[in-house]
Amino acid sequence: MPFWELQRQLGIDVDRWLLRQSTAQPYGKAAACHAFEREWVECGHGLGQTRARRECQPEYEDFMECMHRTKLAMRLKTILEQRDKMIKEGKYTLPDYHKGKEDNRP
Repeated sequence: MPFWELQRQLGIDVDRWLLRQSTAQPYGKAAACHAFEREWVECGHGLGQTRARRECQPEYEDFMECMHRTKLAMRLKTILEQRDKMIKEGKYTLPDYHKGKEDNRP
């Protein structure tokens, strides 16, 4: 008869390193990207590596975006470039609080 939860009984955890967000978190709350990782793992479970890469690509991309925020950084860069272009053309002026001037409060 196989040992049930042998790793837990021995006090070792070999599988935990496989998932980044599933490790023990402070205050027992789930990590920020845990839901995205869980969807990705559930999608690929039982499919095999080759088929899972093809069929679970959207879930993997969502997980990587949550982890690294690359799309968000590219969007922010585009917005700042557009703002700088409009400032150079004279179509936009920065508000005083963005110029380093203090607010005149009563």
